[in-house]
Amino acid sequence: MGKACLVVDDSRVIRKVARSMLEELGFSVHEAEDGLTALDACRQSMPEAILLDWNMPNLNGIEFLRRLRREEPGGEGPIVVFCTTESDIGRISEALEAGASEFIMKPFDRDILQAKLAEVGLV
Repeated sequence: MGKACLVVDDSRVIRKVARSMLEELGFSVHEAEDGLTALDACRQSMPEAILLDWNMPNLNGIEFLRRLRREEPGGEGPIVVFCTTESDIGRISEALEAGASEFIMKPFDRDILQAKLAEVGLV
């Protein structure tokens, strides 16, 4: 498999759909259902990319991203694509300031995902 991508979303259905799209694009995919689980996964093996939901229990997407970028060795490395229903420009700015690379609105399809990953040099 190619580059590793961690899909972080509290919806099992969304994780499954994203996994399918990413595997078609040649990624090795791991999943986490919240930010805390995602931090653990990153500590075990830092992925090249993270597809990140905003609204999750335990540790939401923005807090996960801040902790990843500030506290984790190698945490500045992954390309982080926020995947959310949040369209508020303030939220988008907040995500970019916290270290997100790109933003995708839900629902998204494989073409949108591939285009965003291409923009950041992952496909």
